[in-house]
Amino acid sequence: MWNRTENQITLVLIRHGETKSNREHRYLGRTDEALSMEGIRELEQNHAAHKYPRVDMLFTSPMRRCLETASILYPDMCPAVIYEWAEMDFGAFEGKNYEELKWDERYQAWIDSDGVLPFPEGESREEFMLRCEEGFRNMLERINRERKQGRKLQTIGMLVHGGTIMALLSRLYGGEYFDYQVPNGEGYLCRITEAVESVRITDVKRL
Repeated sequence: MWNRTENQITLVLIRHGETKSNREHRYLGRTDEALSMEGIRELEQNHAAHKYPRVDMLFTSPMRRCLETASILYPDMCPAVIYEWAEMDFGAFEGKNYEELKWDERYQAWIDSDGVLPFPEGESREEFMLRCEEGFRNMLERINRERKQGRKLQTIGMLVHGGTIMALLSRLYGGEYFDYQVPNGEGYLCRITEAVESVRITDVKRL
């Protein structure tokens, strides 16, 4: 599928811009929060400085903060939405930060598990990673359909959440989940390569 040089795919993974909850270090999952003014300004500055590569097709999470980021960084593109890339469901911890949770026994148990336990009333890391991988494969199917119609798609943009990036890279490249934390507006460049009956991410480097 992607073995020949002209068919190889470069991925540009970008975490959405900063929101108010991000600035306050709150768990921001299913709350559909907009970008903050500071987040918008930072993205605009990065865009003006040509920080982000040009892409042939753009995919995004369905959440407002990602869609707004896409409109700032790639204003002339209409992104395809991957619904499985919505941020993790943090359940009872949603909207709270460490100071508000540090005396909660459920939170301490979650920390002691290195984040492996499911969030109370929310998702587990494993459930989230599987969901993100399903979305990734849906993206690849869309790319293949477009290529069969004659589109030359070599560089693909992904406007997603920090959790989505961590899930996909740890699952399809290797390493630990938290190895791939990035600030808002930052991300990674990588490639997709074919393996036997699977697709892997390779050549990962920071933007």
